[in-house]
Amino acid sequence: MPLDLASVVAPLRADPAATVLLFDFDGTLSPVVDDPAAATALPGVTELLEELAGSYRLVGAVSGRPVAFLAGVLPSSVALSGLYGLERRVGGEVVGHPEAPRWRPVVAEAVREIEAATAPGTELHGIGVEPKGLSITLHVRTRPELQDGAELLARQVGGRLALDIRPAKMSVELHPPIPADKGSALRDLAGDATGVLFAGDDVGDLPAFAALDHLGLGERGVSVAIDGPELPDDVRRRVQLVLPDQLAIVRLLEALRP
Repeated sequence: MPLDLASVVAPLRADPAATVLLFDFDGTLSPVVDDPAAATALPGVTELLEELAGSYRLVGAVSGRPVAFLAGVLPSSVALSGLYGLERRVGGEVVGHPEAPRWRPVVAEAVREIEAATAPGTELHGIGVEPKGLSITLHVRTRPELQDGAELLARQVGGRLALDIRPAKMSVELHPPIPADKGSALRDLAGDATGVLFAGDDVGDLPAFAALDHLGLGERGVSVAIDGPELPDDVRRRVQLVLPDQLAIVRLLEALRP
């Protein structure tokens, strides 16, 4: 049965010292914007995260963004898992996945090929190319008619370079074939916590919701999605609580105050 906000926060607030709160960034803590570099947290979010980090066992962001980007927009008290678990920052220390370094030149080659294929004068010009060091996102939010072309280009380049292709909202991503995703990131950050909340809004968050279910925490394992016209049906069906809009994430954070 779907939960309401009060029933979600009550068991988590009961023992904050044993509870971990985890959030996706884009579309959850931050509005989705046309220019990814311009993304920033919603008003009041950073202050609330910092306040909650003083009471809960751990408060963190689990994102496809690099840790370096997240560190510039979120408080230092917030643990960060970036690039779908390929790097993380906990307690001020940034640690990368041991298999990641050998894939950086491969991803760099993919970036060169994709940028050439989407340069001015090409049929795919207008696709936004976002290199992230260990992954690449091809954005079509401002040119949705190029979605099929972006997916085909990703398959061509990814297939040749043995990179994984992952769908996302109004975009497609290329990743190294390393067994890391938001599910593995959630398990790493949750540790042996007896309460965990994860909030997200995209198909990339599905592994985190699955990992949360597998922890078997009962009412102290809570999955939350942010509603909107782009919320995938798979995500909507997977979670216990769907917040009505992005501003409701602020109300959730406020309600989590012990």
